[in-house]
Amino acid sequence: MDQASTCTFDDFMKVDIRAGRITAAEAVPKSELLKLQVDFGELGTRQVLARISRSYEPSTLVDMTAAFVVNLPPRTMKGLESNGMILAAEIDGGVQVALLPGTVRPGTRLG
Repeated sequence: MDQASTCTFDDFMKVDIRAGRITAAEAVPKSELLKLQVDFGELGTRQVLARISRSYEPSTLVDMTAAFVVNLPPRTMKGLESNGMILAAEIDGGVQVALLPGTVRPGTRLG
């Protein structure tokens, strides 16, 4: 396994990872993207695009709680704005989202 380049503790502390509850999900036509509506508690609801459709049907993600990076600048993909990034691992050609227990409240900071 290749080791990623190191970052300082201060650099790591800049990354804001939060629990988010997926309230709606739908496929983005002609892409591997899913459009998620995510409740981040006091941070509000945000739209997050995720390239995870090869491993997840949209309906299976609704009401799931996952880990998201929430302090990235907005990014436009397929003409849609994404306001965050879901954390996931690539495993055997598929994707596994970093799911959290439902007892973790939306907006809870992780790390």
